[in-house]
Amino acid sequence: EPEPEPEPEPEKVEEKEEEPQKDDDDDESGGDWDDDNSSGAEWDADSDSDNDDKFDALAAKLNKVKLENSEEEDLIALEKKKEQERLRQIGIERAERERIEAERQAELMAEQAEADRQKRMAAAKREEGKKKRLEQEKANLAARTRDDLRCPIVVIMGHVDTGKTKLLDKIRKTNVQEGEAGGITQQIGATFFEKKTLEHQTAKLNETENFELTVPGMLVIDTPGHESFTNLRSRGSSLCDVAILVVDLMHGLEQQTIESLNMLRKRGTPFVVALNKVDRCYAWKTCKDMPIRDALKEQPEGTLDEFRSRSSDAKLQLQEQGVNSNIYWEMGDDDWMSSDFVPLVPTSAISGEGVQDILLLLCQIAQRKLWKQIMWCANLQCTVLEVKAIDGLGMTVDCLVVNGYLREGDKAVFCTLDGPIVAEIRGLLTPPPSREMRIKSEYIHHKEIKGALGVKVIGNGLEKVMAGTPVMIVGPDDEEEDIKAEVMSDLTSLQDKLSTDKKGVMVQASTLGALEALLQFLREETNPPIPVSNIGIGTVHKRDVTRISIMNEKGCPEFATILAFDVPIERDAREYANEVGVRIFTADIIYHLFDQFTRFMEELTERRQQEAAAIAVFPSIIKILPQHVFNQKDPIIVGVEIVEGILKVGTPLCVPALGGLNVGKVTSIESNGREQDTARKGNSVAIKIVNESNPNITYGRQFDSSHSLYSTLSRASIDALKENFKEKLEKEDWRLVVKLKKVFNII
Repeated sequence: EPEPEPEPEPEKVEEKEEEPQKDDDDDESGGDWDDDNSSGAEWDADSDSDNDDKFDALAAKLNKVKLENSEEEDLIALEKKKEQERLRQIGIERAERERIEAERQAELMAEQAEADRQKRMAAAKREEGKKKRLEQEKANLAARTRDDLRCPIVVIMGHVDTGKTKLLDKIRKTNVQEGEAGGITQQIGATFFEKKTLEHQTAKLNETENFELTVPGMLVIDTPGHESFTNLRSRGSSLCDVAILVVDLMHGLEQQTIESLNMLRKRGTPFVVALNKVDRCYAWKTCKDMPIRDALKEQPEGTLDEFRSRSSDAKLQLQEQGVNSNIYWEMGDDDWMSSDFVPLVPTSAISGEGVQDILLLLCQIAQRKLWKQIMWCANLQCTVLEVKAIDGLGMTVDCLVVNGYLREGDKAVFCTLDGPIVAEIRGLLTPPPSREMRIKSEYIHHKEIKGALGVKVIGNGLEKVMAGTPVMIVGPDDEEEDIKAEVMSDLTSLQDKLSTDKKGVMVQASTLGALEALLQFLREETNPPIPVSNIGIGTVHKRDVTRISIMNEKGCPEFATILAFDVPIERDAREYANEVGVRIFTADIIYHLFDQFTRFMEELTERRQQEAAAIAVFPSIIKILPQHVFNQKDPIIVGVEIVEGILKVGTPLCVPALGGLNVGKVTSIESNGREQDTARKGNSVAIKIVNESNPNITYGRQFDSSHSLYSTLSRASIDALKENFKEKLEKEDWRLVVKLKKVFNII
């Protein structure tokens, strides 16, 4: 076998040997460094010139780099300088700001300290003023005498239709009642009876009684006579010294009479009970304006028997309320002095029997029992009754001056929702004697008014003054701030009454007293209470309609309603209300207003229920009675027992145990051969079930009596129930709804 490996080696060696030979050739061609023929100077010259060029280029490059570097360094230094300058500037600005802020803080602190000092001084001044005022009031109280009595303030109270205003008319010989809406007094009126009027009215009775009148007259407040006017009446009650409680002899004590009775006792106000409508007794002989005892002497025996029987019933009813009473001429001196014994006076407001007796009795009570209370005092005691606009006079304030003086030109402080206002009294007006302030007649101007008297005050900026608030005068020695604080002290309780809800109707009334009465009626006397979101006083304007129309946007169209009580409505407001879907209900009597709104709410609820009936499904679980299967298919007619809930016509039924099998809708329910709309828990009824989507569904094939049938509930049907049928479901029905939610996996 031939061996190829050793052959290449000699070639390699030859190559290697040739290489040095090649070098030798190179050397021979002048490549040798030590060759004598080559000139060193030549080489140096050539290399020097080359090197110079290279060095120059390198130097130029270095210079360029240096220049670039120095430029960059300059730029960096510049940037640094700029940044330092910027920071320095910021520092200067900040220092300036801090200085200004420190100065401002120092100023503020100085201002605050000054304000605090002023406040302390004002408070000290106010306290000093209060101290002086209280001392003066104390001195005035000490200066009272029995010889100087003021008019006792009398209030007439009682149930609706017992004849309060008629009685007052009889005393006053006028007819307010015809000017009243529905015969119910809607506002507090004040009537002043002069001493000579009282003497003239009681002359016949006084022939036998021989009672000397020392009171300068009598001031009667005619309070409204229905339970919705509790606040006005309590205002009346708090203002009065003595009260007449009118009781209808024919009906005895009624709800409001009891309420008035409790109020008087709570306030400790002495009162007389007028047993009115005595002329309604059988075969009563009219004895016009006679004292009641003289009139009774003229009556036949049968009439007297009826009178005695009815007055005994009234006494018994009063006794049940814890009130001791007796016919006033049967009372002994002990009864008179006993504070809890109430005199009864039979009266007739129509023919006037017993009116003299009431007047004389009130004067006797005032002079015998209340003389300490009615001693005139120089301390001003004045309360706002109503705020009214009068043609030619502008805004006027009806006030009741109980004690003290009001003078023209006095600086008076009134209470408003926006804080106290100070106004100069430009005029003091009173109606003619024995005419009520609400009856339009010529007013008498006064320079000075001495309490007790009802007076109309004229002044500037009195529009916002609130009824039921005190009026005070800033005297020469008084501190104005102290008087303002004192006037505003009652406002908080009033504002609590006027607190409003976010969703609700708007209430507009002629006066604040009427507004308070209406608010109280809507919140306390109605069931359920009617929420109120806005309130206003006076004419209904377009802006009021705009304010309440927002209820439509809030999704409460039923509350886009204005309840206007005894106020005019502008024509453009009414037109705009029709455009934006706002209802305006108007009435002169509160109950009519309430009736209108209630009727509207009932109609609305009914309409909503009809609309929701298709969606709302009442909860029920029913069990099929296998012995009462009348038709197995199309329609299915079976007897069932309602295990839970309410079954209604139109209820869709299913079987959850069979994967929610849709059985159909209940189209009719029968019990004992009579059709009915609903069946409640425990009832056994026959039902007809129709399934339009699957008419072939058959009892005994797809389902049978071993399966309970359930109402098919959904989220929409539960919501419809909550919104429209809440009151129709009881607690256990709602519990069933919760149970079925789990069955149908409703969130």
